Amino acid sequence: MDYVGQVPRPPLDAFIDDIYVLTGVPPYRRMKVPPMPSANLMVNLGEPFQMHDALPGVPSAACGESWAMGLWTRHYVVEWPPFLRLAGVHFKPGGVYPFLRTPLSELHDQIISMDTIWGRFAGEFRERLHAAPTPRAALAVLEGLLRARLMDDPPPGLGIVQHTIGRIAREHGTVPIRELSEQAGVSVNHLGTTFKQLVGVPPKRLARIYRFARVVGSLDAAGPVDWSFLAHQARYYDQSHFTKDFVEFTGLTPGDYLRLRRRFLAENPRHALDVGPLPAE
Repeated sequence: MDYVGQVPRPPLDAFIDDIYVLTGVPPYRRMKVPPMPSANLMVNLGEPFQMHDALPGVPSAACGESWAMGLWTRHYVVEWPPFLRLAGVHFKPGGVYPFLRTPLSELHDQIISMDTIWGRFAGEFRERLHAAPTPRAALAVLEGLLRARLMDDPPPGLGIVQHTIGRIAREHGTVPIRELSEQAGVSVNHLGTTFKQLVGVPPKRLARIYRFARVVGSLDAAGPVDWSFLAHQARYYDQSHFTKDFVEFTGLTPGDYLRLRRRFLAENPRHALDVGPLPAE
């Protein structure tokens, strides 16, 4: 599967980590995706596929056109079609609100059709991407469409949220929340309410995801892994605290996660999705 992506130009780069196009045969028909500090906009340009929540009893979502995914705090499973053509956006936490203009608390752990958010523009958005002759052309179209949807004026509280997230990211989720609220000059409750509106989850929950993401990103699955060292580096209280977070976010023990990461690397060397998604079959 081919990945073509780029960081968009200013002012979009203040809100977006990257825009991308995925094309080709997925490495596995079913893949487990752990939570990461990102919200997503995805536009399916090929056959529909299914998204399965980790929670039992939650109906699967059929993704045939375009949809938004808020910040997820648990893993989910994607059931890909035989051939994939997909355009997408990885938003920074707090970066999606100026484009969707919807409270992010309503998108937390949710998959929402873009038709319900953008109305007719969602169909026009998809049609223009579908007509692009190459992935690079699709990225140019995508960037232009995102510029057209960006709010002229930032919503109240966005500056505080972005500044606070910046520190959470730099310190990999280890900074105390009270210290963050004092630095922002607001109460803990006010900061939490603003985060729920513009990010989808309170700062403490986001910090936990950043800490988990640091472990996943620093893990060298090709060599020996010292879990105690990784837990200490990420400032977990102890090994049991580390394992509890790991199981909550992935549904796997650290050992089972490592086994699947190694399987992915062995079967798909230098693949575009070599960090994060795992085989679920």
